[in-house]
Amino acid sequence: MGSKNKLKRFKENETFPNVVQPTRDEALQGFSLKGNWASFFKNDYPIILELGCGKGEYTVELAKRNPDKNYIGVDIKGARFWRGAKSALAQGLENVAFLRTQIELIDCFFGEDEVDEIWITFPDPQIKYKRTKHRLTNPQFLERYQRILKKEGTVHLKTDSEFMHGYTLGLLQGLGHEICYANHNVYRNEGSPAEVLEIQTFYEKQYLEKGKPITYIQFRIN
Repeated sequence: MGSKNKLKRFKENETFPNVVQPTRDEALQGFSLKGNWASFFKNDYPIILELGCGKGEYTVELAKRNPDKNYIGVDIKGARFWRGAKSALAQGLENVAFLRTQIELIDCFFGEDEVDEIWITFPDPQIKYKRTKHRLTNPQFLERYQRILKKEGTVHLKTDSEFMHGYTLGLLQGLGHEICYANHNVYRNEGSPAEVLEIQTFYEKQYLEKGKPITYIQFRIN
């Protein structure tokens, strides 16, 4: 994407009512919507996050299917989620928002027990050992999620990375967290939720064309 297109999208994001772009200082010094996202959506519906939402396809499709839930796509790359934000506005979806921030700050933006579910779709597996701290299911990230999730809140991990799938399963078992469901090839083995099978991102379609298996885990952080 050219720099002119990026700048154009950044400018457009600033005009979108469904895009929230706080500064790092605002996050660290007390974000105004923390614990109060109901005021943003003007309802008390459950709040579901998609972390590393990319272009926002999953966020928007989930919102279309579930008008009685609020969805927030989270990503640091505003030029990417611009597409999802624009699409949501064009479709009149009032239960969609996008938050531009680093995911390691996620517990600065949501209060205790404020989030019902978290989706992590096709994250970078960060395979190199020195990149372990950047894996979105490492123990430090799980602790952050636990702070904002309701007691029975669930986390969904959908990935094409067998490494990320295996790493996360082993970690969850080792830490004693509850694995609700796991599938190492959702399109070959039965049992996966419809939202896993019927919503596909741009990159997922490319992975499937290459014959890569798509994996899925649903779990709770105890």
